[in-house]
Amino acid sequence: MSTPREVFQQLVDGTVGKKWEQLPDLFAEDVVIFHPLSTGPEARIEGREKVREHFARMAGFDADLRIGDIVVYETTDPEVVVCESTMRATFGGKEVSQPGIRVMRVRDGLIVSSRDYGNRQGG
Repeated sequence: MSTPREVFQQLVDGTVGKKWEQLPDLFAEDVVIFHPLSTGPEARIEGREKVREHFARMAGFDADLRIGDIVVYETTDPEVVVCESTMRATFGGKEVSQPGIRVMRVRDGLIVSSRDYGNRQGG
């Protein structure tokens, strides 16, 4: 079974590799993803099927994705990791970067919750 750190790395690898159809398999059926800094419909995603829909929309974007500046902090709770990273994407020749922090709970090798804090810059 994968550790929370390994699951985070699988999420990064799948995102950069644009494995949109495989990524939902990293999430529990009843996962809750919350983006506290967002106000749109993506602010709260509940359930693996909504995650699948989210990644299907991502598949529609033609962008060069990169994720760097990765630091993973393990916590005293063995299910929880805190992950810092910067996602960079190029859309039509313009680079956009989004530094962020994710607080992710992984149980039995699946993401059961995630709070994602990001700040879009550029573009």
